Amino acid sequence: MARHFASVLLSTTLLATPLAAQVTTDAGTIDPEKIERFFNQPGYSPYAGRSFPTRPLWGEQHLHTSWSPDAFAGGTRVGPDDALRYAEGEEITSSTGQQVRLSRPYDWMVVADHSDALGIVASIYEGDPALLADPVLKRWHDGMQQGGEAATAVVMEMITAQGEGNVPEAMTDPETQMDMWTNMTGIVESHNKPGQFTALIGYEWTSNYGGGNNLHRNVIYRDDKYFADQVRPLTTFDTEQPRELWDWMQAYEDKTGGRLLAIPHNGNLSNGLMFATETPDGNPIDAEWAEKRARWEPLYEVTQSKGTSEQHPSLAPSDEFANFELWDKGNLNVVPKEPGMIEYEYARQALKRGLLLEDEFGTNPFKFGLVGSTDDHTGVSSAEENNFWGKFPASEPGPERSTGNAFDFEGRTVKDWQLGASGLTAVWARENTRAAIWDAMKRKEVYGTTGTRIGLRFFGGWEFEEADALGRNPGTVGYGKGVPMGADLMPAPEGAEAPSFLVAALKDPFSGNLDRIQIIKGWVDADGAMQEKIFDVVWSGDRTPGEDGKLPSVGNTVDVPTATFTNTIGAPELITVWTDPEFDPALDAFYYARVLEIPTPRWTAYDAAYFEESNFPEDTVMEVIERAYSSPIWYSAGE
Repeated sequence: MARHFASVLLSTTLLATPLAAQVTTDAGTIDPEKIERFFNQPGYSPYAGRSFPTRPLWGEQHLHTSWSPDAFAGGTRVGPDDALRYAEGEEITSSTGQQVRLSRPYDWMVVADHSDALGIVASIYEGDPALLADPVLKRWHDGMQQGGEAATAVVMEMITAQGEGNVPEAMTDPETQMDMWTNMTGIVESHNKPGQFTALIGYEWTSNYGGGNNLHRNVIYRDDKYFADQVRPLTTFDTEQPRELWDWMQAYEDKTGGRLLAIPHNGNLSNGLMFATETPDGNPIDAEWAEKRARWEPLYEVTQSKGTSEQHPSLAPSDEFANFELWDKGNLNVVPKEPGMIEYEYARQALKRGLLLEDEFGTNPFKFGLVGSTDDHTGVSSAEENNFWGKFPASEPGPERSTGNAFDFEGRTVKDWQLGASGLTAVWARENTRAAIWDAMKRKEVYGTTGTRIGLRFFGGWEFEEADALGRNPGTVGYGKGVPMGADLMPAPEGAEAPSFLVAALKDPFSGNLDRIQIIKGWVDADGAMQEKIFDVVWSGDRTPGEDGKLPSVGNTVDVPTATFTNTIGAPELITVWTDPEFDPALDAFYYARVLEIPTPRWTAYDAAYFEESNFPEDTVMEVIERAYSSPIWYSAGE
């Protein structure tokens, strides 16, 4: 454009100048000093030449539609096409006939329907004669047709049968499954719009090893339909062992040249198996196992509708915010926990144990980033407190969900009101494409929230200083001086005494102000004991920590009867540079940021205010402190 403009200017000058003068007149001279002044990098524009991600891309990596057998049996009629239209911001009709729409569209989504019997239950419901020849499937058909409690009972029986490996053979035909898979990938492909909305291909491998012990994984493809259709998805009819899932992933990559990663689900329902130091069948883990888990599972689902599994208060009594949206009664079938199980179910314990295992095996199998999701089985991804659509259609909005059961196994129940409106994943990707989003997941430059869309930056390095917190774009200095969330600290330069961290958070404009940012440190001490400590690094208002080191409460503006609150407390943004005051260069450690909002109404309060006939029990939680969890940054003493 500049060259074209110069040629036009030159032509105009020549036409207006006598011929004799044209021979001797210079049409223009470029001053070399101006070239150096305006074109020497860095230039005036702080955004020119920028190569790092500039905004979080919000999405859902764990949604079920009517193609999941338990979802369809429970009454879900929203299929993957409608679920993706909803994620793109369209208004759809839910399975209970209500209109529903997101407050803001997502940037990306994974429809992660169960690979077991993918799409087949609809045929049972519709009365396929070949399927109904099986008496169990005929009984399931009758229960689903009856609806209500009978359909709910079918869902519970399906979950139990799948966990025990007793699914009727008519549901496990590989050819039927492959046909359904290619149909699914075609639907997902039709919604993928690079640069606008990314529809990632994926599925859930649903191991309920031992009868309800949740070892589920979401398998996420970097690839398009051409690659994904070359290999049949793995099912638990093939295996319930995670190591065999990893072998399947390796075989897929070897055959297709594509790329995969897996995301383990919330460990709080695994009854001690998710982060155990033995395999589910009782064999001790080894170096090969550690290497495979580290390679294939770079992320962990820290929060979802069935509970948040960051840390359990019994494992961290000094963490005043650990008692949050807990499901700790038992496993997926509500089989009660035994002593010691909780130790192997929560993310922070696993991150610490990973440091120990790295010393033993040379690889840290639990070196994962943190993400959130809903795991909703309605085809409606809902993580907003005032727009929560439950786990199954039976728990979609209505006065009856104040007393309903989300799960009921032979009298072992979890109530609907114990469901959480959680969560979401933010990805720091350079562009909104499958490759860029998947790559960000692989390098762990992601964070999870409980449904709020808090903006969160977290960088670690050795040279951050207070002045770095004064800029309006933390990424500029963060990438320049350090590494982002999910990465390893660079080796310390000569003279550096302790790592420093630049952390910044911006409120969700639709949610509460920010209370504080905490940095949570985990390490293994010189005696081999796992340790952790929580540091309040920046907070709203003029509060001062007490003699016990605890920061006073930010306050509470929630009015439960009207389900309202005011942002008259807290802060719209927080940013600081923090240096570890207790750093020991001889000890491996990790650090992650946790951002807390001020209290706001929980979905139960919105329900109680909307449905006058609702009847929530007195112990129902009516307020929530939404939060965000960054992926950790690791320090290795050996480096």
